[in-house]
Amino acid sequence: MRMISLGKTGLLVTSTAMGCLPVQRCDEDYAVKLLRAAYEGSINYFDTANAYTDSEKKIGLALSDVRDKIIISTKSAAKDREGVLSHIENSLRMMKTDYIDLFQFHQVTEVPDPNDPNGAFAGALEAKRRGWIGHIGVTSHRVNVAEDCIASGLFETLQFPFSYISSDRDLALADKCREADMGYIAMKGLAGGMLTNARACHAFMKSHDNVVPIWGIQKMEELEQWLSLAREDPDMDEELAAFIRRERQELSGSFCRSCGYCMPCPAGIEIYNCARMNMLLRRSPWQQYMTDQWREKMEKINDCIGCRSCASRCPYQLDTPNLLKYMLKDYREFYEAHKYLL
Repeated sequence: MRMISLGKTGLLVTSTAMGCLPVQRCDEDYAVKLLRAAYEGSINYFDTANAYTDSEKKIGLALSDVRDKIIISTKSAAKDREGVLSHIENSLRMMKTDYIDLFQFHQVTEVPDPNDPNGAFAGALEAKRRGWIGHIGVTSHRVNVAEDCIASGLFETLQFPFSYISSDRDLALADKCREADMGYIAMKGLAGGMLTNARACHAFMKSHDNVVPIWGIQKMEELEQWLSLAREDPDMDEELAAFIRRERQELSGSFCRSCGYCMPCPAGIEIYNCARMNMLLRRSPWQQYMTDQWREKMEKINDCIGCRSCASRCPYQLDTPNLLKYMLKDYREFYEAHKYLL
């Protein structure tokens, strides 16, 4: 498998890497088998987070005996020194290791203050002094914050949503990281499940040779698909480029990336799924969204109190309340047109 250097860290990671958020949804035995199969399929980079419930524990169970042959990154959203140290210490314990290759500040909304002795950055520096972590990176969903993080010179890597429907400004982050000798880790390469042509996604990532995609993998068949593409390693060709152009046109505009910054909703609306329901219905098996449970979730949109806190927090400047209203209308129409097939 091709290898990519994560900027100035010097860490060499496989060009197909594994995002371990989804393994928290697998039972323990299956998760261990899945992670081990990824390693045996030549993946050497596994990305997780303190917030991903038992993901770290499963990594420890599956891969602690090959720790010297893999690279692990994890994350913490703690805002102070002691919180960061506590999270890192717990991560070490869960993953049965005495060091973490890359620690990342999780979903930051501003650059952590490096001068605050009690702040999160001070915690990361202390963990590095203790030998608990090797390198310090950052993740965000907000392009202006990501740009500030790159310009700060504080971080060795950036993790950011990156796919072929990303905006030009978002895509430019990869070049900014190259110029700063920072590693670039691409999350949400499938745009929250909206992109279904894995070959196009792989070829797109390959066309940015400093970008390391972490594919969220939950099933063996998904793993085999990515491993098969890694072995074939297809380049971008005109057919794939034309497909991507059509996708970008279809998915441009008011498209919810399901980043979750809009949550929690005071009215209890599951915004990050409801706000992209039209695409879920048309780009994945629609029957799963016709259950009584999903109909209840969608009808919950009627409880919107108009506070617009979701819109104020959206990093993509979506008019979320009106988008939700449109999704409910579209959902009802789709249900009426398809209910006879249920």
